Amino acid sequence: MRDDPAAVSVSARPAPITIDRNRSAVIVVDMQNDFGSKGGMFERAGIDIAPIIRAVGPTAKVLAAAREAGMPVVYLQMQHRADLADMGAADSPHRQRHARLSVGEKMIAPDGRESRILIAGEWGTQIVDALAPQPKDIVVPKHRFSGFFETELNTILQGLDAKFLIFTGCTTSICVESTIRDAMFRDYHCVLLEDCTAEPIGNGNSRSNHDASLLTIEVLLGWVSDSKTFVDAVAG
Repeated sequence: MRDDPAAVSVSARPAPITIDRNRSAVIVVDMQNDFGSKGGMFERAGIDIAPIIRAVGPTAKVLAAAREAGMPVVYLQMQHRADLADMGAADSPHRQRHARLSVGEKMIAPDGRESRILIAGEWGTQIVDALAPQPKDIVVPKHRFSGFFETELNTILQGLDAKFLIFTGCTTSICVESTIRDAMFRDYHCVLLEDCTAEPIGNGNSRSNHDASLLTIEVLLGWVSDSKTFVDAVAG
């Protein structure tokens, strides 16, 4: 692939990785209002969303560079049905843990509309305005942490002939890492851009869950780089 004009070397940990622009896709994990906007589910639950907000700017630059290079952009969108039937049984861990975040409850969105928390078609599940999908982008709804669980993601990526996945989004140790794990099990080469992801869990500790996930990914699951390195590599 070194003689291929589509080959791009990206500096990363634990080592540089050469990706094929023609077989690469950028994955945007759950960068939606309920997680990354004021008035969304996280902020209403008292969770600090500042790190997620900080990831928006670098992510926007990555998406612009990817689109310019002809790389597909795939959004994952966490959401549940209005009847909550896809949350699992009443005693399922997924439903129990999300009940703490008031999933399904009515609220007034910042734009004044009545909405429901983490429900398909509502304000909270819309992608944040600064990262709004473009006409050629692909949006994949999901109802569990991993973007591969009971979704069309793998079929879509196979249709794109994708081998290299560039990851952005939130949160690092939950939906991002869960999706990367499942992608690695399917033999995709995963590169996480560390300034394009964020994690509220353990954020006040000396080593956060964000840090732990970065270490796990670079050691076992894939590669870790950053937005500037990726943008410069693709532009070059």
